Amino acid sequence: MPTIVNCPTCKTQVAWSEKSPHRPFCSKRCQLIDLGEWSFENNKISAPITSADDLSQDMIEDIEAMLAKNDDDFFK
Repeated sequence: MPTIVNCPTCKTQVAWSEKSPHRPFCSKRCQLIDLGEWSFENNKISAPITSADDLSQDMIEDIEAMLAKNDDDFFK
């Protein structure tokens, strides 16, 4: 039995299965309405984006070490 979810746009119940190509939306229309809401910034991620100042020195060093391990061929 497939999981049933509510369409985020119109709240219609949608079966989460291969037969629902627009899941979690009920239709392409609801999918596009939701995309429009994001493009007009009516929807937002609730957690604030941290700035580079908020990163700890250890985290920055870890990121730099990870980047140093990568092949230089990527940038050629």
